[in-house]
Amino acid sequence: MTFTDLQKQRRTTYTLGKKIPQTPEEIFEIVKSAVKYAPTAFNNQTVRTILLTGAFHEKLWQLTADRLKAEVSDEIAYNNTLAKLNSAFKTGYGTILFFTDTSIVKSFEENVPLYAENFYDWSEQGHGIAEYATWLALTEVGLGASLQHYNPLIDEQVADNFNVPSSWRLRAQMPFGTIESPANDKTFEADENRFKLFKS
Repeated sequence: MTFTDLQKQRRTTYTLGKKIPQTPEEIFEIVKSAVKYAPTAFNNQTVRTILLTGAFHEKLWQLTADRLKAEVSDEIAYNNTLAKLNSAFKTGYGTILFFTDTSIVKSFEENVPLYAENFYDWSEQGHGIAEYATWLALTEVGLGASLQHYNPLIDEQVADNFNVPSSWRLRAQMPFGTIESPANDKTFEADENRFKLFKS
């Protein structure tokens, strides 16, 4: 499969299942490789991950549900959110948590003052690349995923329950699993509104 084929096949999947052919260790190696070889500014390697499967995966989404319960006063709205958590995320095989090691960002801000104001933005760019690389790697082995952002709402709960170092800042959650139903067709903005070519 070509890179372009992988790009086209990768979709946001909200109907995930648990019966994947890979072991947790195999998924762990896929994630490690995708993140390890994803580029970062100054090769500062600020992206960190935690892989949750089984009861740990389910615990994450229960913690998220409990935290949202404390924030959402409307019972109907909460029940709709709870249904999404249970049907789109918790039903998957696992979740990858993505973090920024802020101690690394801070050290580069201090040691390379000329570019100090850029290192946080660059760390976010590194995240985008690592998350996309991971998503494509999961796609390559036939798995579906979505990218969620319940941070900073669940930061404290995640840190307390999954032994997260204090310098790691949660940036995204990627639930993944088998694809139980295909994604809807994707629409695109007109090319002429997005792309320009200057040539001589």
